[in-house]
Amino acid sequence: MKKVAGTVWGYRHIVLLIVWLLYIINYFDRLSVLTFLPFIQKDLQLTPVQVGQLASVFFFAYAIAQVTAGFLADKYGSKKIMGFAITVFTAVTALTGVVKSFGQFIVLRIGLGLGEGHHFPPASRSINNWFPTEERGRAMSFFTTSWAVAPAIVPVLITTLSVYFFEGQWRPVFYVLALPGLLGIWALWYFVTDSPKEMLDKGRLKKEEYEHIVANTPDDVKTPVEKKKKNYGIFLKDGYFYVYLVVLFCQLAVYWGSTTWLSTFLVKQHGMDLKAMGFFASAPYVVAFFAMILGGWLMDKVFNRMKPIALIAYLGCIPVLWLLGTVEKGNTGLLLTLLMLSGFFINLNFGSIYAYLQKRYPKEIIGSAIGVANGVGQLGSFVSPLIAGYLVKVGPDGTQDFRMVFVFFALASALAALCSFILKEQQITTSHHPAIRENETSNL
Repeated sequence: MKKVAGTVWGYRHIVLLIVWLLYIINYFDRLSVLTFLPFIQKDLQLTPVQVGQLASVFFFAYAIAQVTAGFLADKYGSKKIMGFAITVFTAVTALTGVVKSFGQFIVLRIGLGLGEGHHFPPASRSINNWFPTEERGRAMSFFTTSWAVAPAIVPVLITTLSVYFFEGQWRPVFYVLALPGLLGIWALWYFVTDSPKEMLDKGRLKKEEYEHIVANTPDDVKTPVEKKKKNYGIFLKDGYFYVYLVVLFCQLAVYWGSTTWLSTFLVKQHGMDLKAMGFFASAPYVVAFFAMILGGWLMDKVFNRMKPIALIAYLGCIPVLWLLGTVEKGNTGLLLTLLMLSGFFINLNFGSIYAYLQKRYPKEIIGSAIGVANGVGQLGSFVSPLIAGYLVKVGPDGTQDFRMVFVFFALASALAALCSFILKEQQITTSHHPAIRENETSNL
């Protein structure tokens, strides 16, 4: 590819930074519930099974929203759908502070899932539109670090806010969290457009950077996506797409299963107070940030494919997660070490697993492909916390044992490793895919 001068840093990176910040705001809202979950459980007198149901119903709504979000983003553009998502989840988060019963909480969790579920596919589509093919692995990996940065800072920040400003209460924290959402709505409106061409026409994108973005895929970027015929059979008729769905299902089951139950695991099995729990709950995600960046770099610069990264990640998860549930109370050194290792292995493949779709399928249907994939994948997020709730063993004295929960996560990692080994990664284009050829023949 011919290099274009002055493209090391450009407006596309500002767009990426804004999309990244918006997703951190998204995670602030959902992770605050999970961080305070053991204390919400106590206040509302919830059982472990009910806690699992609250976590899972969010992901059920979230999974449904992923599918509709992908198609809506392809039809109406990423910016409008992201704006809708941020408005909804900001309002629902503020209302969480007034919840009084399990039934009310269920309704709010569904609302939060529907709002936040319409955020990821259009965000991914924005990155796809704004970055050339050879930069998408790193761009997506940086974007997915929002899933590490937010969990790394949210537990510490909101527990500190609760302890020092609200006398240990959790409800007022949710009112405060509405403020970042409002700022995010403004940032989206001002800094982001659906395509580089729109920003070029506004005079805020240099011609040289625009040419760099469209150099390898000029037709996909210069032609308005809404006017191109969309052939969803490109991915729906690809058998390896369904193998990929299993990998993503397991990835999200492990990530969100462990994230959902981490604070409760630390409080109930290891007896930590609010401040200590906040520190230990953040530890895996500090490491996760570097793991995600490393995974994207390995995909773009070393392997040029996802499979090796996935195998390292999932095979590493198996022993680490298995051992994590067996750590004795008081052995904080080993606990912290295993938490950090779990953060590394669980998150190493996160950026590359989503870049896989962007590298394999054409731009005009990528929003739909991501929406369908993440919709099915998020069912792993739905199933995992629910199963974990039934695997928690409650002792006569009220203590809780999470050993079998982490065995379950390790087994899910093993299945992901197996499917990753099977997966093929060659790029599919509209010029050679059978679904396209059949469609072209029928139109003759």
